[in-house]
Amino acid sequence: MKPFHLLGMLKRIIVVLLIGLLAWAYQTMCPPPPKTCGSSGGPPITAPRIKLRDGRHLAYKEHRVPKETANYKIILVHGFGSCRHDARIATLGIVEELGVYLVSVDRPGYGESDPDPKRTLKSFALDIEELADQLGLGSKFYVIGFSMGGQAVWGCLKYIPQRLAGAALLAPVVNYWLPGFPANLTKEAYYEQFPQDQWALRVAHYAPSLTYWWNTQKWFPPSSVVAGRAKLNRQDIELITKLAAHQKHKAYAMQQGEFESLHRDMMVGFGSWDFDPMDLTNPFVDNEGSVHLWQGDEDGLVPVKLQRYIATKLPWIQYHELPGAGHLFPHSDGIGEAVVKSLLLGEK
Repeated sequence: MKPFHLLGMLKRIIVVLLIGLLAWAYQTMCPPPPKTCGSSGGPPITAPRIKLRDGRHLAYKEHRVPKETANYKIILVHGFGSCRHDARIATLGIVEELGVYLVSVDRPGYGESDPDPKRTLKSFALDIEELADQLGLGSKFYVIGFSMGGQAVWGCLKYIPQRLAGAALLAPVVNYWLPGFPANLTKEAYYEQFPQDQWALRVAHYAPSLTYWWNTQKWFPPSSVVAGRAKLNRQDIELITKLAAHQKHKAYAMQQGEFESLHRDMMVGFGSWDFDPMDLTNPFVDNEGSVHLWQGDEDGLVPVKLQRYIATKLPWIQYHELPGAGHLFPHSDGIGEAVVKSLLLGEK
């Protein structure tokens, strides 16, 4: 065979190999389509749902006192890898004593709420407003959000403050790229995280299209939280045994796929926001309501030093720091009662 024929054949082989490599890379980087509830091959629809303005559905669960006779109405927003069933505050006796109607909601892509590929803090705040309107919660209602659900509460304070009677943020996840933070403070807090989490957050912020690939590939460790190996303190570890019920809901929470739940959370939570919570103004200038931020001082997932800084920038927020508490402190005995009483009754 002549040399130029060999060269041509070699070029064709290289081209084929490159095409195959690119196809493989594209396939591994692209997340599979979500298994939408009610679709062919998707999970069944078992929850009550509302139909939103864009045709998506939002699943919810009502707890305790009927809304027709309730004195207070609260929307509960779950955290990362969770769902509407994980609403421990709904079991509190104080809720019934005060006449509190609670409704927990599956955030988009979780449980039985349709995924929202255009999800932002603003879009979900509008989802919450629409849920309140369709359920007839009145002109004002309360919101409580835990962890990633706390970020949703920041969105409510920004985009629908006129609808809020009060708000509580429980260990809200902090976005390290908020411009209001001093660079030296965020750098210090950022490098206190596991190296694998530093990389996972960089990917979610700077290259969000690679978030799925980064957290599913086998070459480098993914986010410790996604992998179920988050940094927990002693109190968190003790509480894990109390959260056995949460574990049975974990698969259900992500039944439509990890990309539109966990990975989308990371992309939104650590992406570029179109507002900075530290620029917010007090929505309750006449003291007709209040905003509370609760944080454990040994939280391994959300740096307390960043939460303290936010509290100093927003003095109208009532800041509650819990000594010895980790990220899971809302599940501790007595905390739920304290959150509800401070929010509804103004108790310290």
